[in-house]
Amino acid sequence: MNIEQLISPAVPTLLPEDSGSHALDQMEKSGFSELPVISEENYIALIQENDLLDWDTPDASLSTAGFLNYKPAIAASSHPFEALRILHQLNLDILPVIDHEQKYIGAATKSTLLKYITENSGIDNPGGIIVLEIAPRNYTLYEIARICENEDVIILNMQVHTNELGMLEVTIKLNRTVLAAVVSSFERHNYRVKEVYGEDNKDDDITGKYNLLMNYINM
Repeated sequence: MNIEQLISPAVPTLLPEDSGSHALDQMEKSGFSELPVISEENYIALIQENDLLDWDTPDASLSTAGFLNYKPAIAASSHPFEALRILHQLNLDILPVIDHEQKYIGAATKSTLLKYITENSGIDNPGGIIVLEIAPRNYTLYEIARICENEDVIILNMQVHTNELGMLEVTIKLNRTVLAAVVSSFERHNYRVKEVYGEDNKDDDITGKYNLLMNYINM
């Protein structure tokens, strides 16, 4: 999926001849703190609320403003992850989407992108979370996946970032909430399990002990 498929119809546009007061009114009605200025399908700029509030002549047309040089945008063929990165980096609520001719197609919103991420990354599926702390030189995606697979656990999502100590924190979303077995397996392989978010299950614990007993009897 590309970002063009996530364009929101809820984002109004402004014209260069609109006044600053009109722009503020549109922002209040739409709930967005920035709106795109469009002229004959061309993307002119992204107007921000703070600039309008600081403007000495809010009743003048936007074309006379000195702040029409801010033009963040993303190509229509880009992935939603890239759009979310830009929104986060620039602290925006909306991101204009343009084609290869710099024509304005529409805008993606932060809420739409977060909904997409939630629904398409396994985050909204039930399951537990394990956070591992790993030295960068020891990070092996294959081994992490193999350990989970050996415990009959499916990885729904995995995120990796570097913490303030220079260590990798690997956050793993799994398809089970009872994680004692897979946690023990990671620890046996000398992984530092930093955090666990799941459920204790006494029935599973009893089943595990029963299986150990039966294995012992059958030896």
